[in-house]
Amino acid sequence: MDIREAVDIRELDRRAVRASVDLVAGASAADLGRPTPCEGWTLADLLAHMTAQHHGFAAAAEGRGADPEVWRVRPLGADAVSAYVEAAERVTAAFAADGVPDRAFALAEFGEGAVFPAPQAIGFHFIDYLVHGWDVARSLGVPFTPDADLVEAARPIALAVPDDERRLAPGSAFRPGLAVPAAASRFEVILGMLGRSPAWEPSGR
Repeated sequence: MDIREAVDIRELDRRAVRASVDLVAGASAADLGRPTPCEGWTLADLLAHMTAQHHGFAAAAEGRGADPEVWRVRPLGADAVSAYVEAAERVTAAFAADGVPDRAFALAEFGEGAVFPAPQAIGFHFIDYLVHGWDVARSLGVPFTPDADLVEAARPIALAVPDDERRLAPGSAFRPGLAVPAAASRFEVILGMLGRSPAWEPSGR
């Protein structure tokens, strides 16, 4: 049985987001200039993207995701950590509202007219934050080992992400897939599918 059928995708997402919050909470203003595995992005850039996505998905859960403005990335400045935490709390609450699993989410971020069933849309959010949690951890140089059930739930979603020219677009969350060593963990295989090298280190370290 697909683990997503046995467990509400909202709960899996909540746990992935909570793990990302715990990681981000360990960052200081001095860390915001650190490089990340997202090419060309500092930690500040990554947190701005992650914060905007939380607000966009929360708006989608509330029926307002077709408005491109709700997805707009805004510089967060020195308050990036607190802004991220607040956005994470907002999206978690929005997903937890009564009736959300039966709704359709308009995701303007995916293109004009893009609409998805709520469980599928929340699955997109879940895989994004599981991987972005790793991005933040690598940027900060701290460990990140997601729970095994989260990894198992993430695998079919990662497999379904198209590996095409859209991954080459500026600001794409995922890059073209990479090969990983035969001994790679299941999570490292997912990272490779989504264009992350598990061996990534900031230059100069």
